[in-house]
Amino acid sequence: MKKWKISLLAIIVISSCQPQTKTPRPEFALAIHGGAGSIKPGQFSPVEEKEFADKLEEALKVGYKILENGGTSLECVEKVVNVLEDSPLFNAGKGAVFTNAGTNELDAAIMDGKTLNAGTVAGIKRVKNPITLARLVMMESPHVMMIGDGAEKFGEMNRVEFVDPEYFYTERRWESLQKILEREKLSLLDNDNDYDNDNDYKFGTVGCVALDKDGNLAAATSTGGMTNKRWGRVGDVPIIGAGTYADNNTCAISATGHGEYFIRNVVAYQISSLIEHARLSLEAAADSVVMRKLVKQNGSGGVIAIDKFGNISMPFNSEGMFRGSFKAGEEPVVAMFAN
Repeated sequence: MKKWKISLLAIIVISSCQPQTKTPRPEFALAIHGGAGSIKPGQFSPVEEKEFADKLEEALKVGYKILENGGTSLECVEKVVNVLEDSPLFNAGKGAVFTNAGTNELDAAIMDGKTLNAGTVAGIKRVKNPITLARLVMMESPHVMMIGDGAEKFGEMNRVEFVDPEYFYTERRWESLQKILEREKLSLLDNDNDYDNDNDYKFGTVGCVALDKDGNLAAATSTGGMTNKRWGRVGDVPIIGAGTYADNNTCAISATGHGEYFIRNVVAYQISSLIEHARLSLEAAADSVVMRKLVKQNGSGGVIAIDKFGNISMPFNSEGMFRGSFKAGEEPVVAMFAN
């Protein structure tokens, strides 16, 4: 009898950890984010809140149409991120933040869950849509990551759209840099990027994860990095397994937050690994990493995640995260603040 009780308990525990699909798998689905950080009620005017919501919904609808028409998850995540890169509202592409030197340095990554193929770029300054260059690295080269001048030379060879660096200038981002530089002069903000104490700072990285009609997953992430970054700093976005990951066997992840913590904890891969090896559900795996492990280390940020069953999870431990999701046959959902 004692052995029977132990075996029964083991069965119950194992069963509770198995990924559950409470509803039938949607034909296709996607989720997006526009960054996490000090995003809280009252911070933006009603007009500004509507601008953010409208742009998130626009991006979702672009992705939905691609998937609805039988497009691939890879095509979907690239084109959705293009929409967000072209907007000055987010810290990617047009709205990228400034480095300490007053320049813009852009990073991006994309990954195919079917093949585990990936492409990333870092420290580029003249490419209009970094995520498109990242996809070219994946599709047209034997490499995974390219950086700086070399990445841009590869972009020229593959005819990506280049812009003058002035294209990335926005008054709001420039003013944010000036505020931080002024605080440095007054010794009110530590020179080692003490962003956690800067109420004006937000993580504006953008990303998309998608599941297409063929059951393939993909993830894409694009960012301008951290305001006032220096010394060629690169965050988690272009590091596969840290800020971006996709595997058809488990899930697709795009992260946003304080990149150093996401790199140290290999956040995106760790969530996938918990699903594969610990048999956790998507929500349990994402919460375990974002809401517990990162919190213990004071690592701020969040992720968007979609698993092979079409379940979506978007946990964040910051004050808010621009986010949205859209499943086949349902209405798009967008949000900014914590529930």
